[in-house]
Amino acid sequence: MDTMTDEPLQNQLRELAWRRKLTDAEKAALRTQPEVQANLELESRLSQALARVPDAPVPSNFTARVLQAIEHEEARGARTRSWSWYWRVLVPRAAVAVAVIALAGLAYQHHQFDKRAQLARDMVLLAKAQPLPSVEALKNFDAIQRMSQTAVQPDDKLLELAKQIQ
Repeated sequence: MDTMTDEPLQNQLRELAWRRKLTDAEKAALRTQPEVQANLELESRLSQALARVPDAPVPSNFTARVLQAIEHEEARGARTRSWSWYWRVLVPRAAVAVAVIALAGLAYQHHQFDKRAQLARDMVLLAKAQPLPSVEALKNFDAIQRMSQTAVQPDDKLLELAKQIQ
């Protein structure tokens, strides 16, 4: 026989063996398959042994306690999921924000350092330059500047020679 077509029959007989003893006709159907018969016989004995075990006493509010325990587990699972969301979403975003702020701070600090270094170089150049004139010299600067300029007066001899040439 093909095992694919026999499987539903085996499952059906197995379920029946859990609930009650198999009939002679059902046992006859199993005799054609000795390996399945051995498994079902073992399961049948196990089911009979379990049926002889007395039921454990159960408190009157057993169902309510089971349902309460289920609700408690679901609530705990919801809290766990919320923390999971926190760690998966918020922490990476916060880490990126901190990294961006840190990089911006470092860039600003580098800019300020360059600015101060340039100011120091300028101060060194200024210190090495020629000394500035005194304040007294700057007060009379206009007069000194006019003295250094010579008044241009026409040269009469040169003008007479230019006329003769023409």
